This record gives sequence, structure tokens and C-alpha cells, in this order.
Amino acid sequence: MNQTFQSEVEFLRSHGLAPIVLGNDEGARLVTLAEYQGRVMTSTMAGDGGAGCGWINRALIASGERTPHINAYGGEDRFWLGPEGGQFSLYFPPGAPFDFDHWQVPAAEDTEVWRLDSAGETEAAFSTEFSIRNWSGFEKKIRMERVVRLFDCAGIAADLGVTFDKTRVSAVGYVTENRVTNIGREAWTRENGALSIWMLGMFNPSARTVIVIPYRTDAPGAIVKDDYFGRIPGDRLRIDSGRGRILFSADGNCRGKLGLSNRRATGVLGSYDAENRILTVVHYSPGPADAEYVNAAWEIQERPFEGDTVNAYNDGPLADGSQMGPFYELESSSPAGFPAPGGSLCHIHATFHFSGDPEELDRIAEKLLNGPVTSLTL
Repeated sequence: MNQTFQSEVEFLRSHGLAPIVLGNDEGARLVTLAEYQGRVMTSTMAGDGGAGCGWINRALIASGERTPHINAYGGEDRFWLGPEGGQFSLYFPPGAPFDFDHWQVPAAEDTEVWRLDSAGETEAAFSTEFSIRNWSGFEKKIRMERVVRLFDCAGIAADLGVTFDKTRVSAVGYVTENRVTNIGREAWTRENGALSIWMLGMFNPSARTVIVIPYRTDAPGAIVKDDYFGRIPGDRLRIDSGRGRILFSADGNCRGKLGLSNRRATGVLGSYDAENRILTVVHYSPGPADAEYVNAAWEIQERPFEGDTVNAYNDGPLADGSQMGPFYELESSSPAGFPAPGGSLCHIHATFHFSGDPEELDRIAEKLLNGPVTSLTL
């Protein structure tokens, strides 16, 4: 059972954090935190007493401790930088082996408190500056900035290009505008390493949650990369070629990750939780057809700019039986950025949740996710 939105806010406040709540008179709410880099922790479409849609790692937050490698506090919209692996990685010290013992999320994405630049009823802005050396030893001086903006129902309809009956469907939607600026003295190049903006959202799974990712049926190359942590079993992943969509179990019981290239991705992905009747849609700013994307693989790469633009992850037990979640993730990435000093790149990532009449939910999904969702099975 998901926690209510207000109970999540009170939990965060009770552990020394300063929640910033954005809301409107239609019942949409979200909570964000400067202490956690301006990430959106959770949101709801049903006011303070409504269920929260984002996964929050209550155990870690309540412990007050910091953990090695990563502090996975949760949150349904967080701002990271790519690439994760390879010779231009920001997650391994210069020259270190590409293994978990040496993997470390940079503090600016993990534990550092960001500046709160402004906050209003429906918008908040955050920023930070830092420097870091990538695996090849090149220093990057970086400014990260983001604005979190809550939509009303009219804004949701306009952003997604759909209409819905507010008497039959409740909705919450918000957009984050995420910017990275090169504040160093050297341009970012193919020789010293480009960066990308990498947006990740962590959500509550259920036994009947399915991730739905439309794909371009006429594009070249593999439809999906499904072997990040070993190949995803066939009963958990299905290519619905008739409708041009990928279906991936998001039950939080089996660890797996998939990715789509920019050639295949459409700028939209989502999920449907049949137990709680919640339709989730993510809409991001896609790159041009010839855009390059950083490669996340934990190895020296022959093609470091042929990575994914969309990823999805289902959490599950590790080999030792331990588990961080359960949760599942919907992710998008910007093209690789090569800014000169003072130049920047920007990535827009918007998240929407709908709940209500199944016919209305299916009508929204038909428009955005290439087919109905309320009767989905793998």
C-alpha cells in the first residue's frame, strides 16, 4: 500500500529535511528537496490524502547514515550526468577498474545540498557548481541547474497533446528543465569526453505493473538492448510488434534493465499499475535523428557515443538476497554535449500520472503509448 502524500512529506520533515511542496487547487501535489539536489521525491493527483506515486527509501533516510557508492534516497525525478562507464565516465576514479568496488556516484548527484534559487506555489529552481575528473583524468568544471514546474490539467493536456475528462480522471503532471553548463576553460570534445543529462524516476512497483515503451518500427538496428544485467527472461519482456511497443514487467521481483537507441525511441514511455489503476507517462525532449548519446557500459569503449536515449529498470534481489527496493525506473538521456566554455546543454523531462475511469485511461494510452493498457498482460 502506497503512503499518502502528506505522510511522505511529514516523514521527510521528521528526519531533518525541509520539504518544498508545490500544489494547485485541482489536487495535484509534488514534494522536492534542496538537500537531495532538487529531486522530486513523490507526487499525487488526489491532494494531501492521495497516494504518493514516487518510491522513497524510508529505511535509508530514517537511518541518518550515508552509504558507500550511492545513497539511493529514491524520488521520481532526479538529475544525473552520463556517462556511467567507459573512458569518459564520471563514476570511476581515473584509471580505476570498472567494478562495483570502484564505482562511486559523484557527491553533486548524491549527497550535496543544492542552492534553492527560488520557490513559489507551482515552481522551484535549484543549482550547484562543482569540478570532477573523468576516468581518463580530464577535469570538468560544471554548473547544474534545474527548474521544477507543476502543471494544471490544462497544462498537462497541452504538453501531451491529449484531452481528458477531469470528472472521470484525476491527474498530476510536472516538468523539469535541466541544464548543464561548461564553466571551465576548455571545450568538451570527443577526445576529453562529452557529458549528457540523465534523468531517472523511481516508482512503486506492483505485481501487475507493466512498463510500456513505444518504438519506431521502421528504424534500423536492434529494437531493444536487454542484456545489461544478463538477458531479461522472455516471460518478463515482450515485443508487441503489431502495435510497436515494448512491454516489460515492473513487479520489483527480478533485476533487469533495457535500453533504446535514439533511432528507435519516440520521446514517450510509461507504465500501468493495474492493482492501483495508475497510468504513468514520461515525455522528454528527444535529440535530432543524427544525435550521439554517451555509452554507459562499464568498459573501455570502441564507440563511446553510441549509447541509449531511453532506459527502464526493474529492481530485484541481488545474488546475496539483498535488495535496495523494490522499485522500478523510467529514464531518459540528452544527446552528448560538446559545449565550449560558457556553453550549455538542456534536457526537458516531464512526468504524468493519471487515475480513474479505465476507458479514459485507455484513450490516453492509445494516443501516447500505442495502445490500451488496462487489459495488458505479458
